Amino acid sequence: MKKYLLAGVAAVAGMAMSGAAFADIVIATAGPMTGQYASFGAQMKAGAEQAVADINAAGGVNGEKLVLEVGDDACDPKQAVAVANQMVGKGVVFMAGHFCSGSSIPASAVYAEEGIIQISPASTNPKFTDERPGPGVFRVCGRDDQQGQVAGTFLATEFKDKNIAIIQDKTAYGKGLADATKEVMNGLGKKEALYEAYTAGEKDYTALVSKLKSENIDVVYVGGYHTEAGLIKRQMVDQGMDTILVSGDALVTDEYWSITGPAGEGTLMTFSPDPRKNAEAKPVVEALEKAGKTAEGYALYTYAAIQAWADAVKAAGSTDYEAVTKALDAGDFDTVLGKLSFDDKGDVTLPGYVWYVWKDGKYDYK
Repeated sequence: MKKYLLAGVAAVAGMAMSGAAFADIVIATAGPMTGQYASFGAQMKAGAEQAVADINAAGGVNGEKLVLEVGDDACDPKQAVAVANQMVGKGVVFMAGHFCSGSSIPASAVYAEEGIIQISPASTNPKFTDERPGPGVFRVCGRDDQQGQVAGTFLATEFKDKNIAIIQDKTAYGKGLADATKEVMNGLGKKEALYEAYTAGEKDYTALVSKLKSENIDVVYVGGYHTEAGLIKRQMVDQGMDTILVSGDALVTDEYWSITGPAGEGTLMTFSPDPRKNAEAKPVVEALEKAGKTAEGYALYTYAAIQAWADAVKAAGSTDYEAVTKALDAGDFDTVLGKLSFDDKGDVTLPGYVWYVWKDGKYDYK
């Protein structure tokens, strides 16, 4: 009898422990945690971890604690789909990711099929929301066509008498941004002197730089990431060129300067207003910096994505896909990015893009 009683107590204890574990809400972030764009993965991971820690310290979501899973897609579309399926197997109900548009777009089909809410902190290609596979796909960043409007107008007006080249890395993000910029610039009557594609991941862009030099290019617009842009800028300076490099939000990492050194001085880029300067973000920035983590780039965008989802879950009273989707569609959310909401496509209603300049190893408003 004593043996059976002990077995019963153990079973009840096991059920209780299982119930506690089951009560946790599993969410995730995914991006390039390894590879040449790993600095952005580090930004996302830092923001996600801080958001989960802060929400749990405040009592969790509807009385339940958040548990974070981290996926590494290395900005590779096939790997992103594999990560998405892994997250399904782990019972994830929300994905704050991915980073690269080329990853977010194919992964979104998995999340939509499995009833998982997805809010990307960083994927700017218009197709991500224009062609979203389900209503639970959102983003808290801007779009390439918005960024291209700002960049194309600037190039056409500020450099109307200069030779401009537009180059892109053939990715969903890089080509999309370059083409959006080109379209606006051309529409304002400014034609590029050169349009070229390059291959991401290479180390030597001497041939491309030589071509830019032979065409007397004064300004080069780069649709691509900081690693290649940094190498191209440094190699232009090495060839004696004083060509201005202009690019987009994928240069919002200190790694750009670590590649260029002083050669990066004067580089221009578009990015949303710096969330680190928001009063709402101050305690989060301080916590991240105290922990030796980055608050730059997309760290706070990832934090805000989790904030918005958590508030929507509270409003819905559950993590049910349809209920949370409706709450996200209807709500206004106070985040480290400021108050935000989503339109009927899932795009965020926040201020657009502004200009930054790299100077003395840092980027700040132009």
